[in-house]
Amino acid sequence: MASCLRRYRHWILCCCSPCMLLLTVYLYVTIALFLTMKHSAHIGGPIVYPVLPQNFVAPHPGNFFWRTQLESGALWNFIQHVTDRQNNPILRPGLATTANLSTNSNETAMSTGKGIGCSPNYEIISKIPDYSTLPTQMKKFVTTMHCQDYPLIIDPEDVCDHGPLAKTQAPLLLLAIKTQTANLENREAIRQTWGRSGKVRGQGGRKRLVRRVFLLGKTEDLHNEKELQLEGNEYGDIIQWDFMDTFFNLTLKDVLFWGWFSRHCPHAHFIFKGDDDVFVRMPAMLDYLLQEEEKANERLSKESTQPNKMEGFVVGDVINNAKPIRNNENKYYIPGSFYKGFYPSYLGGGGVVYSGSLAHRLLEVSQRVHLFPIDDVYLGMCLKRLGVSPIYHRAFLTFDFTKEESKDPCAHHTILLVHKRSPAEMFRLWAETSVPNSECRNVMLRV
Repeated sequence: MASCLRRYRHWILCCCSPCMLLLTVYLYVTIALFLTMKHSAHIGGPIVYPVLPQNFVAPHPGNFFWRTQLESGALWNFIQHVTDRQNNPILRPGLATTANLSTNSNETAMSTGKGIGCSPNYEIISKIPDYSTLPTQMKKFVTTMHCQDYPLIIDPEDVCDHGPLAKTQAPLLLLAIKTQTANLENREAIRQTWGRSGKVRGQGGRKRLVRRVFLLGKTEDLHNEKELQLEGNEYGDIIQWDFMDTFFNLTLKDVLFWGWFSRHCPHAHFIFKGDDDVFVRMPAMLDYLLQEEEKANERLSKESTQPNKMEGFVVGDVINNAKPIRNNENKYYIPGSFYKGFYPSYLGGGGVVYSGSLAHRLLEVSQRVHLFPIDDVYLGMCLKRLGVSPIYHRAFLTFDFTKEESKDPCAHHTILLVHKRSPAEMFRLWAETSVPNSECRNVMLRV
């Protein structure tokens, strides 16, 4: 046996040598470059879905998300694959930095459709065989999903301080609430209850600065649009962009808000992104965020080499291993011709909190993740690309209490957020939780 090993020792050493490993890498990259050039040639014509190496994109996909092979024929998967390859630092070493990524945006636009203006792209219809049978909202999304840049119609001033003390006097929490023009009662209820702007006292007695903006697109109702202009002048908390305010355009509110935030309120510690029909127990929320921030700062002071936990902080009601809904009568319907595969882990969109530092990272990565019709899922896609795992917290109740829990008179004292509450219920819950009775005064937060 020993003599046999000696006989073949030089062959073993040759196969395991660094030269052989480098040769393998060289062959892999050469083949990948050839395939990339081949695929790019088909962007303007019929889509060809070749079999490509799995787990190639950077960062690596998770157990379920983005594992579908390209021969599935799903448009979004194909467009995203092209974007991934064009932004892959292995294939293109010059893209290793964020600065270099931005310089290649024009080249990416040629393949993905981004940046070609915001007129509908009807040529893409031929890329979806069942386009004629799709619901109207899906048809409109497909022809305009290349658009990510819309001008502001209403842009509030002085939401956050822009002076020399902007950083030291930044709000602890910026409320970014998705609403629609007609939902005036919801906005008024929020302004007068849990969404007040200014110094807000936590349960522990400490006051912290909170600011508020409402995020809107436009509608075809000219009367309501005029009323919204007056509302914006009165309160200074309306942000409106020049796109139609539809369900599938909610993703635009995220992407455009991240850009607005980076320019107008970049030092806010945390952002609450939610709907206009949620109730937030704001004093408890402020205490929770202060505790999280203090724990992160304490960790940094003890271990300066550790990454800042706040750069990846996002918390809410986490949904795992969800699949697209294929029932075309459901408003969340996504056809198989558009997307195949599981969704990444994402947070229920009724209410999510993430750090300001993460918001800046989301703005950057959104340039490399193609728009998706469902805003909650799109945020999950961006988080996956950043390698950020959302934190699940039982006190974010985006699907309401169970039947048994709702019977507890102190149920609303145990949560940070609950979804689907009318304006009248917001007023009632605000009065009830602001001055709790003796029975509910010492109730613990759901954990």
